[in-house]
Amino acid sequence: MPVTGCVRHGGAEPKGPPSVASPDTGRAVTLSRQLADAHQQLRHRLAQLRANLHDEPAPTLGTHCLAFCSALTTHHRGEDAGLFTELLAERPDLTGTVAKLVEDHTMIAAILARVAELAGSATSPTADPTRIGRELDGLTAILESHFAYEERALRTALDAGVPDTGCSGRVLHFDDAG
Repeated sequence: MPVTGCVRHGGAEPKGPPSVASPDTGRAVTLSRQLADAHQQLRHRLAQLRANLHDEPAPTLGTHCLAFCSALTTHHRGEDAGLFTELLAERPDLTGTVAKLVEDHTMIAAILARVAELAGSATSPTADPTRIGRELDGLTAILESHFAYEERALRTALDAGVPDTGCSGRVLHFDDAG
């Protein structure tokens, strides 16, 4: 599946040092900083996957691809079903922004489904790591834009003190697999 016309947000990184003081007394750092850290973990995992694409045995490559797809899917589902719901309850003015992010999640899910399909057939004699690599390259570009936009667009609202009713677990924390 070619990736074209998908990056609409621009990839500019937020400027200035991150805020670390949280208005939530149960949180050591701001929610926006934790979200940025979670995104950085996902970027790192994707970079590792891409770097080892041609060096790993097919079954290992397939397993690592599927683990990454699962981690990113869990992250986005946690945002859609939890974090964004909490955020919109406090900031209904962000409805348009959140709708764009959810739309991105749908587009990214389609790419992840393709990566998972290719990874699932990684042990096939006709498996081609280069095809997986092309999908991962497109995914990398889209995620860079998506993560930067999300962090920039939601920073102030997240740091103002969105109640965490347990929604942050799936969004911010990943297991050691992948």
